[in-house]
Amino acid sequence: MTAIKNAIVVGGGIAGPVAALALAKAGIRAEVYEAYPRTDRSGAMLTVAPNGLAALETVGLRARVEAVGNPLHTMIMEKGNGRTLMRLPSLPGLPLSRVLYRADLFDAIRAGAEEQGIVVHDGKRLVGVEEAADGVTARFADGSSATAELLIGADGIHSTVRRLIDPEAPEPEYAGLMSFGFGDLTGAYRPGEVDEMHFAFGKRSFYGYWTQPDGSEVFFSNLPQDKPMTLAEARAVPNAEWLAKLRAAHAGDQPGERMLRAVSADELVLTGPMERMPKLPHWFRDRMVLVGDAAHAPSSSSGQGASLALESAVELAHCLRDIDALPAALATYERLRRPRVEEISEQAAKTNNGKTAGPVAKFMFGLMMPIASRTFLQPEKMFGPVHRFRVEWDAKVTA
Repeated sequence: MTAIKNAIVVGGGIAGPVAALALAKAGIRAEVYEAYPRTDRSGAMLTVAPNGLAALETVGLRARVEAVGNPLHTMIMEKGNGRTLMRLPSLPGLPLSRVLYRADLFDAIRAGAEEQGIVVHDGKRLVGVEEAADGVTARFADGSSATAELLIGADGIHSTVRRLIDPEAPEPEYAGLMSFGFGDLTGAYRPGEVDEMHFAFGKRSFYGYWTQPDGSEVFFSNLPQDKPMTLAEARAVPNAEWLAKLRAAHAGDQPGERMLRAVSADELVLTGPMERMPKLPHWFRDRMVLVGDAAHAPSSSSGQGASLALESAVELAHCLRDIDALPAALATYERLRRPRVEEISEQAAKTNNGKTAGPVAKFMFGLMMPIASRTFLQPEKMFGPVHRFRVEWDAKVTA
């Protein structure tokens, strides 16, 4: 027996349509309201890990996403000069992670959701809510509204719903890093294996690179910067100025220096400041609840932002399906999700500290990593608890 019969999902990115699909599978009708027009294709590249693919499988989208993503067999950790520190193969018995542009993931999820009957309204920016004993009404900037028994905030790290639930909720934390990328490069460093992704601890900036199946190359850099900047402020800085800073930061790194010499300012993609959500006091209030990045966005260093959002979308519907009292269903959802997502977020924050460390710390890290890789930094120990996680949809949830 479901706690509710219908819901409004605010946010049509990644978690929102998946939440609506999972709700439909649980017998709850949901429509999605997205602030931006359908033509918005912002965002850089991301990874959907095996645990995220498992969540997608629950709602019938795994094959669609796998088809548009590049499989990842091995991650290679290396020094800025290209010397290998550690090789991390994929875990046995699990599907391969998929690396893809956020826009391609968005398109795959949206198309799959709409094919399964999910209605998505674009250009609907939430500006307020009106609550009643038996429902909640969402008010949008264009003057329209929608009413349902539950409102789900899947509206990202800068969530409007989060502020409506708790006006005192903390804001996203800046990690001290600005993220940049270059995609579809050709011949910028050297031919590489298409299923290997390289992560390098450069002298002044952490970076990564890999070859795609079409032979093009992708490069990203996490540039340390003490002063926090919004995405709008960062975009106001000319690309040529950012490129000059990146070239200076990667001077002496290989292949980082070569790759940056081979690109132009027009090819630079500014992803923006690296942020994460600190622990929230409240994930829900009355008939409003948060899912995905609105509740628990880790920094991109985790490689788990999208996958955790997908898990939470499925788990919320799972709890609403099996627990007939709404407050108990929402409390159980938070109880089941909070420890896992906060642990992963804290670990990613430690990784960010390594990316901003000075040259002495990076030197010591480089000395210790080969030893650690033969002891406690083994793939199964590092990734098993994260990648092997599943929301057990067929099992009954109890409060």
